[in-house]
Parts: sequence; C-alpha cells; structure tokens
Amino acid sequence: MQKKQNCEQENKSINTAELMVKCLENEGVEYIFGIPGEENLAVIDALNRSSIRFIITRHEQGAAFMADVYGRLTGHAGVCLATLGPGATNLVTGVADANGDGAPLVAITGQVGTERMHITSHQYLDLTKMYEPVSKRTKLVVRPDTINEIVRLAFKYAESERPGAAHIDLPVNISKMTISSGGKPLKRVSPHKEFADISNIESAAAEIFKAKKPVILAGSSAVRNHAFTAITRFAETLKIPVVNTMMAKGIIPCTSKYAMMTIGIPQKDYANQIVAASDLIIAIGYDIVEYSPSKWNPDGSIPIIHVGTRPAHINKCYQCRVEVVGDISKSLELIQARTDRYTEPEFALSTKAKFKAEQSTYADDRSFPAKPQKILHDVRQVMGEDDILLSDVGAHKMWIARLYECHRPNTCIISNGFATMGIALPGAIAAKLVYPDQKVLAVVGDGGFMMNVQELETAVRLKLNFVVLIFHDCSYGLIKWKQMDQYGANSCVDFTNPDFVRLAEAMYCKGYRIEKVEDLIPTLENAFAQKVPAIIDCMVDYSENVKLSKHLQAISSELMAAF
Repeated sequence: MQKKQNCEQENKSINTAELMVKCLENEGVEYIFGIPGEENLAVIDALNRSSIRFIITRHEQGAAFMADVYGRLTGHAGVCLATLGPGATNLVTGVADANGDGAPLVAITGQVGTERMHITSHQYLDLTKMYEPVSKRTKLVVRPDTINEIVRLAFKYAESERPGAAHIDLPVNISKMTISSGGKPLKRVSPHKEFADISNIESAAAEIFKAKKPVILAGSSAVRNHAFTAITRFAETLKIPVVNTMMAKGIIPCTSKYAMMTIGIPQKDYANQIVAASDLIIAIGYDIVEYSPSKWNPDGSIPIIHVGTRPAHINKCYQCRVEVVGDISKSLELIQARTDRYTEPEFALSTKAKFKAEQSTYADDRSFPAKPQKILHDVRQVMGEDDILLSDVGAHKMWIARLYECHRPNTCIISNGFATMGIALPGAIAAKLVYPDQKVLAVVGDGGFMMNVQELETAVRLKLNFVVLIFHDCSYGLIKWKQMDQYGANSCVDFTNPDFVRLAEAMYCKGYRIEKVEDLIPTLENAFAQKVPAIIDCMVDYSENVKLSKHLQAISSELMAAF
C-alpha cells in the first residue's frame, strides 16, 4: 500500500512552475529575492507551498545585489526573480556584478507566452540575448519536461569555478503547463577535486627556492576555495610576504608578520612597490579582472608562478613560467614540502613598517569633517574579527582597501570585478540573513547610498539590524579625485542631499549625525545596539584624496631607489 501511494505521488501531475520550485528546493535554496509580476504568478503560487522564503524587495536591482552577496558569502548560488520587460532589465546590473565578481547567482525572469514571441508584443524583449554577455549561461524554457535539466544546469554553471551568473527565462504559458510523469529534480552532485601535475609542483618549488625576493599575490579564487589556512601556513613557513587584491582581504590574518597590504587603488601604493621589487610573483587564486597585470607587470618582466583551480588567463603581461592547476590548498602543501627559505623579506617588512607608521598618526586626529583615515581607524575598533563590513563603490572604497585590516576572508566585501555603486545597502540585508549574530556595517558614499535607499524598507520589514555609515561629501568623490589627479580641476560631480537623519526616521530606522569625530565610536556602538537599521551621517574630508595621490607619487621613487 505504501509503495502504491509513493508511486501515485510521483505520478501526480504538477505544472512547470511547481517542478521548478521543487528543483530549487533540491538545490538547497533558502531565499529568493525579487518582485512578483503577472508573468511569474505561477512561480509565486508554487512558492507559497515551499520551504523557500520569498523576500520582496523594492527594486529588482536590490534583489539581484542581495542574491549576489548571498552567493559570495555562502558559495551557494543566490537566487533572484523578476517579471518580464522592465523587471528583467532592472535585474541586469546586479546580475552583471555577480558575474564580474565571480559570485554564484541564478536569475529567473518571467516572459511572454511562446505564442507571442514571433510578433511585436507588449513588454517583450529577447531576454536570453540580453543576459548572454552578463552571465555564464542563459536558457529559455520551451518544454515543461526540460525544467529540471535547465535548473540543474543553471546551478552547475553558476557554482562551478569560476562562479558567476546563470539565467532562466520562463514563459508564462510554459510555467502553467502540466508535467504528467517523470517530473522530479535531478540529483545534485558535488564536483570532485582536481589535483595539480606533480612535475609542475616540483618546477614551482624550484623557482621559489631560487628566488631572492618572491612575493605572493593572492586573489579572490583563493577565498572562494577556502585557502586561508594553506596560504597562511605557506607564507609563514617560507617567509614570503603576501599582497592581496581587494576581494581577497583577510586571506592571511592582518596580525601575521607576512601580511602586507591590498593592491588595486589607482595610484602606485606601497603594495605596488613590494610587487615591483620582487623577482618572482606567486599568484594564488589571482583573477585578472580584479586588477589588471598591466598595472603591476607592465613590461612582463617579473616571472610568475600561477597557482589556481583553472589555467591562467591569456595576457601579454601575465605569461607564467609555471602553472600549477588544481586544488589550491593541496598544491601549496605539496610545493611547501619541496622547498625551503630561511631569509626574512626585509625589503617588504621595511615597506610595511613605513606604511604602519604613517597610519598610526591618524589615531588621535580630532579634525572635522573627519579624515577617512580616522573614520576607518575608529570603525576597526568597533568591529569584531568576524563581523562583516560591506563597501560600496566610490572614494571610500579606496580608503577601505588601503586601511581596513581583516582577520578572516569574507569579512570585508568589496565589489571589484564589476565594481557597482549601490551594492552595499542591499548586500547588508543578505549578509545579515546569512550571519544574523554578527555585526554588519555598510560603508557607503552619499552617491551610492541614494541609489538603493529604498531597500531600507525591506530591511525594516524583515526586522534586520545593521548599520549604514555614510561618507558625506555631496559629490561623486572618486570621479572628483580622478579629475583632480588628471586635470587639476573638477566638474559635473557635485549634488545636494536630503537630511539623512530625517530620511532614516521616515523609513522607521534610527538616524544619527556625527558633529565631532570623538562621537563616532560611541555612535557606532549605540547604532549596533538598535533593533532596526541605523543610518550614520558623517561628513568626510576628501581633500585627503589628492594629498594621498601626491604623497604616493613622492615616495614611489624613494622606495624603488631603496630596493
């Protein structure tokens, strides 16, 4: 009798949308971020009987950013949903960001019925063509019995290295068609680890043994592949300094002697000088989309060892002497066992000491508007080792990259592949859903904050408490910085702002305004104690931007001469 009931249950007809939701459950989906529309009502109906929580957002871009950051923090594809036409176009920027940053994401869009696709139709766009350049795979569902294959393929593509976005376009008529039998999710299979060729391991070990000034350049793939422990052990055992990209902050704890700085700001910073002085770069999990090799190896003269899960990119400035392709942690373990180094990297340690000495001078700075160096110094005092800071994109991102030290990977989230303004506030919602017990701080410019401010309502509705710290300068500060560096003047970058405290209160959040720099730490502590999102408005002195450019230019020649 039980077998008969099971058989009847398996053969019970369901529609395409219902099977798709079952497939999403099978993929381990916890949340879908999005906005319902007429063409995805069958999906919404199926979600009402699902364990998946549908989170309504106030703009599709916010939904895509939430899925983006969810994917980056968990390694499992975040899912976002929109209707056809303008709903689908609104998703595109967030989907492109996930694809550019290497974050797993699956975007699902509604679509007109297949009977309307051959003629001019209201709100119809060829979405597979539109999503093709911003995703790893895009597929239109044209048969109900293929939905289980299409969903499994989408997640396989999205989550496999290098992760990115996948897109499913579901026409409204197909979503309601029944599947009489055989409609069940496909088995989810974990990928097997692949290991590097031993001859390449030995060649890499020999190159490291011969080098006098090797430097590790760690990138985002090292974070995704959980190489934190392996890189730290490798660097500390072999006494090799580690420079990281913006998206690999925390890949070695900031307390380590061999943790250097972040590379990637437009100017030639201390980290660039360490790389330029090296005679061998060990690129571990490095992705050229984060920071072009033309900026740190313009003439291709520095020898490179590539350690990653995928072969090296083709680039005339990134021609590798050895490629070690396979599981990163195992590769480092095997290389380490085959080589020795006993000399301290004094060239890097002395540069780090100069950098640290400079930053210590801002700890007691009392000027206001606050210097970005002082703001980030105080932020670090409040944030715990496992708490999460999300940086929006703007001038503040450059300061965060330089100055915000991390103890663990994924505790400072920076978009530096596609580098999209407006990501931090919706991203903070995703971060708080994933890590409800940790402090979450979104650091934003006043420009980026206003791009997705509507998602404060989403956060309040979800009863999430996180803090948004606004670097307030009434300008698109990073563009102004670049204008001043290149032209000595600026234009078309200034604007006015609302009263951010009153805006916060109107959104049922807590609002604060910093009047003197001494108030920042107690205000942050008070803000984190609230049960609703808190907004802190802090005027920032961005005259420090151009001062930094001039300072780095002045010291560049001095440092290189010393090496």
